[in-house]
Amino acid sequence: MKILSLLAAGGVFVGLAAEPGMVIDKPMAAPTWALLERELLRQSSLACDKFAKKFVDSRGYLLHTPRWGTLDGPDDAIETFYNWTLLHALGGSDTVLASYKKALEGHLLQYKELRTVKTKLAEHGAYHKEFITQSDWFHTGEGIRGFMFQGLSDPNDAVFRARMKRFAGLYMNEDPEAPNYDPVNRVIKSIWTGSKGPMLHRATTYDWVGDAVPGTFHLLHGKQGRKGMVSLTSVYDKMLAHCDEYLDSVGDHPLNLASTGLATNAYMLTGEKKYKDWVLGYVGAWKERTDANGGNIPTNIGLNGKAGGEYGGKWYKGTYGWNFTIFDGEIDQMAHRNTFDAGSWPGFGNAYLLSKGDAGFVATLRKQMANLYANKKVVNGRTMLPNGYGDPRGYKYSEKEEWYNWTPNLFLNRLTEIYLWSMDPKDRANLPAEGWLQFLDGKDPSFPERALRQDLQFVRANVEEMDADDTSADTRLADYLMGMNPAATDALTKLTLGSYLTGNIWTLHARVRYFDPVKRRSGLPEDVAALVEGFTADTVTVSLVNVNNVEAREVAVQAGAYGEHQFTSAMAGGKSVIVNAPVFYVKLAPGAGDRVVFSVKRYTNEPTLQQPWDRGGR
Repeated sequence: MKILSLLAAGGVFVGLAAEPGMVIDKPMAAPTWALLERELLRQSSLACDKFAKKFVDSRGYLLHTPRWGTLDGPDDAIETFYNWTLLHALGGSDTVLASYKKALEGHLLQYKELRTVKTKLAEHGAYHKEFITQSDWFHTGEGIRGFMFQGLSDPNDAVFRARMKRFAGLYMNEDPEAPNYDPVNRVIKSIWTGSKGPMLHRATTYDWVGDAVPGTFHLLHGKQGRKGMVSLTSVYDKMLAHCDEYLDSVGDHPLNLASTGLATNAYMLTGEKKYKDWVLGYVGAWKERTDANGGNIPTNIGLNGKAGGEYGGKWYKGTYGWNFTIFDGEIDQMAHRNTFDAGSWPGFGNAYLLSKGDAGFVATLRKQMANLYANKKVVNGRTMLPNGYGDPRGYKYSEKEEWYNWTPNLFLNRLTEIYLWSMDPKDRANLPAEGWLQFLDGKDPSFPERALRQDLQFVRANVEEMDADDTSADTRLADYLMGMNPAATDALTKLTLGSYLTGNIWTLHARVRYFDPVKRRSGLPEDVAALVEGFTADTVTVSLVNVNNVEAREVAVQAGAYGEHQFTSAMAGGKSVIVNAPVFYVKLAPGAGDRVVFSVKRYTNEPTLQQPWDRGGR
């Protein structure tokens, strides 16, 4: 037949063992989006190679001046490579993954050599047992993003597997040096945790800022920015003033929900039930307390397990809490720094994944958004939401507990995640008709090309900045090179996977993922382009194209990032194939392509990081 070559019985793939699949031999002139996609993968990979050659030495050390602290410390140094593992999993070159692994090993050694005087947190190095000694999960999470995605491409790496299990164990009391978790009250005991355990006293500004170091630097978090340089010692007091009010530490905080990414990955690597049980138990406790609090996520859970337990029941208090309105002495102005959603959405998303789509986890997040929207204001025709709650010292004369700090932040990223998890049309109605979602609705066909061209421009701009940069390692702090990272993954993630990534801590919630069954690696095979054109609760439509007019290509398409979904059938060219498997194989003839419509059952399989050929596949 012209479009599909199938066995009559069961739709088994011809010539490639007994897995469900199809051959597509319909000629297709490569669409512009397909050529742009392949070019973006190529150029991002080449740009990463160039970045690594210029800014990483032979040991894997990032060429900068290491310092302890959350303003420009260890988390920023390794965050420079935050999406390189994702780029590889999308189809980037093998050199990108190799460079990330080299940079990670170098980073751990480089910051193990660090010594501090003003704080004990890094007096013997920033890392202990290869994990940060103590920090908050806003910053720990920023630094660990690349590691969280390493398993997408590298699940059989023995060092990676051992680290993920050991790091997850830090929050399951498997290490006697790090009793971070109370299993009775189901709380992580402090906003400061790590391989040295929880901080059960007030922090100091030195814990947050570290020691001053001699030298003149581009201080990105100050007023000078990239274009100015300043002596660090001359602004050190200002840096300490930045953190004057960040000292409350005891008790659980929703940022800690981001730590569930460790156990989630450990479960998907090993299948050991203890990891899944811990995630569902810990997130379940947060769900119970939030539901009991009228749907508002508390920003302090006391050591007694009660909302607001460290503040006389005031659930909105705490560092990075709902009423964390402070005077930032570095910029000499008031600042609102409530981070109630930064860890809670990733944590609840992990529980949703491991629970095979328990709608209760999404319902709790939906209620939190409903509470904010119930208190919206319209100012000059513009919708404003409250971003704070409580009795903020210095912000108002009133001590009344109330919503405050109305801003144009409508939390559209969080509403998008809710919709993509639930696929409830009512959740879609809460979002504007624009951008990627508009394309998925079939109403903005030019979006893929625009998004890919924008990311190609991003690569070019960062390479130009890289080429023009004349700084030296002794004038760069850890955050300086982050702005030059040339890996562009946003458009590729949306368009090829049907996935939406936002925030600091990532688990990949996707409709599909791809593997190269010939080279046995993750990502789109060479010359293959894919476009997720739309999806519903039980379907996903993907266009697959081989831009090579000389050689055939093979691709394995997986239902979900971790095989958590199940394909039930696939249809192309009017022909349908029964699948009933999480992986579907496609052989693309030279210059061939077609649209494949998959019927899907979502969240029916245990998520796994095993690659298809390690699960009994071909």
